[in-house]
Amino acid sequence: MAKKGVERIGVSLPPDLLGRFDEYINAKGYKTRSKAIADLIREALTQEEWENANEEVMGVLSLMYDHHTRDLTGKLNEIQHKHIHNVISSTHVHMDEHKCLEILILRGPANLVRKLGENLISTRGVLHGKIISTTTGKKL
Repeated sequence: MAKKGVERIGVSLPPDLLGRFDEYINAKGYKTRSKAIADLIREALTQEEWENANEEVMGVLSLMYDHHTRDLTGKLNEIQHKHIHNVISSTHVHMDEHKCLEILILRGPANLVRKLGENLISTRGVLHGKIISTTTGKKL
């Protein structure tokens, strides 16, 4: 694990690439290049965790669905209950008379979290779903 504090490094970049990077980080609201580069490195390391099937990861899953679809709520609940140790939290929001938004926080081995999310998203009646990959933060 890295030492506490910070270490300085030098990076050589073509001027046009650095210019585009500065435009990008300014548009995103970064105050320094260092913070932007550190965030990009953390994103790459998080993606690497997700590529290792057994690495413990966290994920946020959003599901938009029509709750009038026959047996859908029961199917979604059944899947979640089968993975009770991986579904850390859920929030349910009624969007209108028919549509619901459910947000799940998932934790476990990357391959299991990915498959669980894909299983929920592919359930008949789910109109839209997305898995956002994140990390447990242990290695950052």
